[in-house]
Amino acid sequence: MSAETHSGNYYIPDPSPWPIILMVSLLTTLIGAALAMNGVGFGNFLVTGGLLLFGFLLYGWFRDVIGENLSDCYNKQVDASFRIGMFWFIASEVFFFLTFFGALYYIRAIAVPWLGGEGYLGPTNEILYGGTFEAMWPTSGPGELGGEFTPMGPWGIPAINTLLLLSSGATLTWAHWGLKVDNQKQLIWGLAATIALGLLFVVLQAYEYGHAYSELNLTLGTGGYGSTFYMLTGFHGFHVTMGAIMLIAILGRAMKSHFSAHNHFAFEAVAWYWHFVDVVWLGLFVFVYWL
Repeated sequence: MSAETHSGNYYIPDPSPWPIILMVSLLTTLIGAALAMNGVGFGNFLVTGGLLLFGFLLYGWFRDVIGENLSDCYNKQVDASFRIGMFWFIASEVFFFLTFFGALYYIRAIAVPWLGGEGYLGPTNEILYGGTFEAMWPTSGPGELGGEFTPMGPWGIPAINTLLLLSSGATLTWAHWGLKVDNQKQLIWGLAATIALGLLFVVLQAYEYGHAYSELNLTLGTGGYGSTFYMLTGFHGFHVTMGAIMLIAILGRAMKSHFSAHNHFAFEAVAWYWHFVDVVWLGLFVFVYWL
């Protein structure tokens, strides 16, 4: 992709199809997932098609941006714009997860006690449930939606995953230290270790989901606890997967010596994102699994 630079300090990229392709791929995937969850047969095909299109998008968009960077299309103004953009992107992600943590807090601290007969709306318990619903957490709510279930404890896989993500943050920082002193070997090995730890986290998370569905009867239909559990951990798992994909792209660039001690914002941006994912997981471990 060619680029034009005006007045030496403002970069204008050529028209790009990737934002529209991103919109189509995400919309197709989400519609397919909704249809699949409701038993519509071709929903799985839409999900597969959307994910394949998303993979093509990542390859094409990364290729174009890397080409622009290697062609010296960027300057200090562009670098500052990238940093500001990444800051606001992560800020939006913070508020994204805060909405789900807020929903969890509302259910646990307000809705469940109220339905159990506490507070000024306490008579609702007698009127609707004849005083039979007991406020406790975790719970599937009045009517025991989804049937009896066993909650997911903090130890075992969740604790192992916590150790994996914390370790991955350390290996990524170690890789960054190597990059800042132009130690190519340390950079590559640190990135490889981070990717391996992240992918192992995703594999264990998938195993945990299978265990929850098959042996604990903990599903998306298990009332408020099940829905908040899967929404929070599921979106976090998606973010870890995307972070691992971005780290793989960064590793490929590092192996081609695309970065230097003074020019490596792409690495820094992915590192910011990865550390954010680490912090979110600590909140999940404490408030979803432990407390």
